Amino acid sequence: MTALPVEASGLVKLYGSLRAVDGISFAVRDGECFGFLGPNGAGKSTTIKMITCLSPITEGRLLVDGQDVRHEARAIKSALGVVPQDDSLDPDLPVRQNLEVYARYFGLSKQQSAARIDECLALFQLQEKANEKVDDLSGGLKRRLVIARALIHEPRILVLDEPTTGLDPQARHHVWQKLRLLKSQGVTMILTTHYMDEAAHLCDRLVIMHRGKILTEGNPHALIREHAGDHVLELRLGPEERSPLLGELSGVPDVAIEEVEDIVYVFGAGEVAQRIAEAIGDPSLAFLRPGNLEDVFLRLTGRGFLD
Repeated sequence: MTALPVEASGLVKLYGSLRAVDGISFAVRDGECFGFLGPNGAGKSTTIKMITCLSPITEGRLLVDGQDVRHEARAIKSALGVVPQDDSLDPDLPVRQNLEVYARYFGLSKQQSAARIDECLALFQLQEKANEKVDDLSGGLKRRLVIARALIHEPRILVLDEPTTGLDPQARHHVWQKLRLLKSQGVTMILTTHYMDEAAHLCDRLVIMHRGKILTEGNPHALIREHAGDHVLELRLGPEERSPLLGELSGVPDVAIEEVEDIVYVFGAGEVAQRIAEAIGDPSLAFLRPGNLEDVFLRLTGRGFLD
């Protein structure tokens, strides 16, 4: 039986007295995109560093490609394609040569390397940029090149640590398109991100982390239905205007109300929320919209993204 790409049980990472990762357990299945979602400092990148053998685990058990990270770091690294937060490309070399240098790390012959580079450049539509210097590429093209580089040795698992941070919306969507294509081809992906829409677009399953712990796990759309509901009402009203409405909403079964600074979020109010939004008639004051992963995180933490 083939081992799962990643299995973790009771995983802990300590930095002095700080529990950056606090006893988490999860498993990544073949061919899926598995996400780690959460704010800065949640433990996402620390978990990735342990998976990629860049940081030793403190406690627990972590298997990657069926091998223990404590003892098989070299073999594990050969099974991984890693896309770090930073581009880490050589600015003095053209695009193709960046890929050639990287291929040597994995022992590919010149013939194998040439074939794989051609395939990866074509996949990410970089053929016309093959002889250009890295510094002449846009941010989106650089990220596509970094992902192409990670695929040179045909890894079993592609690890993406916040792959679209700093990109403009158009470039982000281009990267997402390529990642969806890879997933359709059966590539197993592990994704960390603090972009909620990115996780919803790409992940088959995800965990939401906060302060080193996993708060919940599941399919993004199932988590939205469970924790936020189909629709969320946002109220931007003064205390006097909102008070009678909150009184009315509090009587709705299973309703949840979160007050975050000057906005009130109402979950699970159904037809009552729709009636209130229609009665106010101003979306800037009462906005009824579909639930999303940001709502899930808000409900689970109770205080939004920053604490």
